[in-house]
Amino acid sequence: MMPPTSPPPEQGPPSPQGPPSPEAPPEPWRPPWARGGRSGLPVRLAVAAAVVQVVGSGVAARHQAGRAPLDAVGYLLLLLGPALLAVFGRRPVAAVAGTSVVTAGYLAAGYPYGPVFVSWVIACCFAIGCGHRRAAWTAVAGVYLVHVLVSFVLPDGWLRAAKPRFVWQVELGLLAWLLLMLAVAELIRFRRERTAAHRAYRQQLEQRRANEERLRMARELHDILAHSLSLINIQAGVALALLDRRPAEARTALVTIKSTSKEALGEVRQVLATLRGPDAAPRGPAPGLGRLDELTEQADRMGLTVEVHEDGVRRPLSATVDLTAFRIVQEALTNVIRHSVAREAVVVLDWRDTAVLVVRVEDPGPAVVADAGGSGSGLVGMRERASAFGGTITAGPLPGGGFRVRAELPTPKAESD
Repeated sequence: MMPPTSPPPEQGPPSPQGPPSPEAPPEPWRPPWARGGRSGLPVRLAVAAAVVQVVGSGVAARHQAGRAPLDAVGYLLLLLGPALLAVFGRRPVAAVAGTSVVTAGYLAAGYPYGPVFVSWVIACCFAIGCGHRRAAWTAVAGVYLVHVLVSFVLPDGWLRAAKPRFVWQVELGLLAWLLLMLAVAELIRFRRERTAAHRAYRQQLEQRRANEERLRMARELHDILAHSLSLINIQAGVALALLDRRPAEARTALVTIKSTSKEALGEVRQVLATLRGPDAAPRGPAPGLGRLDELTEQADRMGLTVEVHEDGVRRPLSATVDLTAFRIVQEALTNVIRHSVAREAVVVLDWRDTAVLVVRVEDPGPAVVADAGGSGSGLVGMRERASAFGGTITAGPLPGGGFRVRAELPTPKAESD
């Protein structure tokens, strides 16, 4: 039994240890109206903010005799801030800067206090939610600084209105209100980004499971088809050679072809049934060491005599380990048939270590000199199967000739896999 003359570089299975880490941080949350260039909601929001600011500021002006009366410029500023919300979907930073300048200009002109902050607060909060935190916090600091300067620092006569009397409780309340609004926006942003990160993690985990399942099915199909088609190919050659001279023996080869192809079709259907869903009922028992006799009978019909030796007491295995041990023996015997002129092989199952099952398949050789068959996937597939749950595979020529495949498979207690 010889491996392909030019085996490809060994490819390990995807690491099953540790959760997958996102390749890039999740995109910041964007409101529905900011996705895809849609702007219907910002227009409605701007109209609502404009109504609140104009009506609210007009009512508030009646109770602030010391402030400058609202004129055309004042109403223009009250309308300009909400109008800038309409461009937030495409230019969030520009909308924040614009509403901040309008709000600061309104305060600097000495107009009555009121809900002039509505459009500005909306722009800053949504900017934080969309990831433009620096622009939002800078805008808040700038507008509050303008408020302090024009109200308490600049000399009298600067404003068209009388300077308000400093009341530290009022200023502390205003500052606390601003910080509370921004803190709520930050909390919403954090929760949305965390939700997006969890969603991305679940998607990557599902993709990884799908990839691992695809690789598992590819290994199953390779092992089934490589073994069965090799037997069919050899028996077809025998049938063609003996068809005219010894038809009875040719008939035996054709019967072998029929039984082998029927068994292969059954196993392929069983593998493909998993694609239809987890509830698909299996058409037959899963391959395992309990079917080792069938494997040796198939090899015997191919002219390969297989001796099976067991050291120690056989014990129940989990379905995964049982299937892996069977596929390793199957692939190793297939390689003997395809790549060696040996007509005998030995399979040894060593149960003496209670934590590990050792599987050995040996043949005396020699190897086929001119071997064009094989893709090199057999040994790689065996290593991937064993590595999936911590096992190891070693394969190589023996000192006295021949070839050996040795697998060490951890054997946890039997469970439903």
